[in-house]
Amino acid sequence: MTEVDGIGGIGDVLHHALLLALIGATTWLAVGVLHVVEDAAFLRLRVDVADNRRTRRARTQIDVLRRLVSALLIALALGAMFMTFTPLRALGASLLASAGVAGAIAGLAAQTTLRNVVAGLQLALTNQLRLGDAVVVEQEWGRVEELTLTHVAVRLWDERRLMLPTGYFISTPFENWTRDESRVLGTVLLHVDYRAPVAQLRAEARRIVERSSLWDRRDWAFQVVDSTQTTMVVRVLASAADGPTSWELRCEIREELIAFMSVEHPEALPRRLDGLVQPVEGSDTATAPRATAQGRDDGISAASRSP
Repeated sequence: MTEVDGIGGIGDVLHHALLLALIGATTWLAVGVLHVVEDAAFLRLRVDVADNRRTRRARTQIDVLRRLVSALLIALALGAMFMTFTPLRALGASLLASAGVAGAIAGLAAQTTLRNVVAGLQLALTNQLRLGDAVVVEQEWGRVEELTLTHVAVRLWDERRLMLPTGYFISTPFENWTRDESRVLGTVLLHVDYRAPVAQLRAEARRIVERSSLWDRRDWAFQVVDSTQTTMVVRVLASAADGPTSWELRCEIREELIAFMSVEHPEALPRRLDGLVQPVEGSDTATAPRATAQGRDDGISAASRSP
């Protein structure tokens, strides 16, 4: 009888161990199936296309839902494992009386985490933020590389990663350059002299924009938008397919316009002011600058002050 009891005890232990292994294996298989389904869906939802806004939205929602279902399956598996232990079932009945207090303490402890989880679901399901979106956060430009239930990873333009909790995007304003479409209007501001030939600059700006392969052939403009005491401010607007392309287009326009003015119209470049008023021939104030300059012992010769 002793050996039979021993065999029976070992059999119960093995049966319990096999039951725990079965629960764990079933959960692992279910989570693996979720990963396979997600990978299969991502193969059909390609993001290496020109207009991938809807695709990125679907990929974001699938990824967040897969993480949520996986977490629920793991939680259910752990609960099922604990329920196989008779002492834990009896202990659970005795803990019901203090469940309210424990729940309140756990809620306070996990308040930030729960808020981020809810924020992550809100971001994914309401289309406020998607994987691959171009955003400006904390005065930094980058693209959303990872979006989970608790945090968002933004890959900045210089390959740094900015990690932010999902709750940040719910409570803090941020720029999403690809919310509805990725097209961006780029702005180039230049200070030029009042003698600058605006018509020639406009024609050259149009030639530069139309010749560039970065322009999306939709919008462009050349305007005098402001004036100061010494210069006038001209603005060139040009549309591009997305933020990075717009940046390259702006640099190209700025470089070529400055080069054009340096060669063809050097008088259009803003003049450096050193605080000395240049004398005008035939005017009564021609001697005023000399009186002002006498008080300065800066070694500037008369020849260097002549226009």
